[in-house]
Amino acid sequence: MADDDVPAVADEEPRGEDPRATAGGAGTHVAEHARPSASGRSAWRTLARAASPRATRTQAAAALLCGLLGFAIVVQVSSTREKPLTGLRQNELVRILDDTTRRGNELARQAESLREQLDELESGNADQKALLTVARERAAVQGILSGRLPAVGPGVTIRISEGTEPLRATVYRAILEELRNAGAEVVQVDDVRIVASSSFVDTAQGVALDGTVLTAPVVWEVIGSAETIMPALEIPGGAMAQVRNAGATGEVVARDEVKVTAIHEAPATRWAVPVPVDPAS
Repeated sequence: MADDDVPAVADEEPRGEDPRATAGGAGTHVAEHARPSASGRSAWRTLARAASPRATRTQAAAALLCGLLGFAIVVQVSSTREKPLTGLRQNELVRILDDTTRRGNELARQAESLREQLDELESGNADQKALLTVARERAAVQGILSGRLPAVGPGVTIRISEGTEPLRATVYRAILEELRNAGAEVVQVDDVRIVASSSFVDTAQGVALDGTVLTAPVVWEVIGSAETIMPALEIPGGAMAQVRNAGATGEVVARDEVKVTAIHEAPATRWAVPVPVDPAS
């Protein structure tokens, strides 16, 4: 076998060397590799300085410009919010003015229309109130004249007492005719209300008014002008003269207030019906 083919022994100690020295040299070599060298520390410091931020004049100027730009933006936004029309062009301002004018004219027309409607409603309400007032007045007058409503007012009271002979129905009719001719508006005889259809009739029990027999003394309550009624009753040969000629006595007294409380219930008609009113008329 040649010398080159003989394997070398790795753990063969070199001859003539001190084992401690050899051991000491190996430990010293390992320690030197474990500690960083001076050139390594310098490289790390350089890298740290390069990585740490440093404020240069360029950076300070850039920061100042950014701050000024932000302040300008804030001022511009605030100015735009406070005065939104300052940045508009002339044609845009003219268009806005035209729209505002047109809208104002429309609102003015609507306000005028509403005022006209209000005037019509107020006029209509006034007309309705006036018509209602007139209708109520007419209803009251018709109710009094027809005997359906009680009444009060100035007038006279007539008190007739019969003599030895009972009065005839013609005497009572003469009194009623004189009262109507003198303008009497409401007449009540005892408890009977005089209406257009009222009549005095002679019966076996005495004079009857609308089916009710009158008993002496007979009291008449009359509403009207006393200054007109009293002379009309006392004319020569008139109603009170007929009462006295029949042997009875009669007394007429003017009063400031006469109350007529009797009412007349009108019977239902069998044949007559109201004529329909044409709304167009």
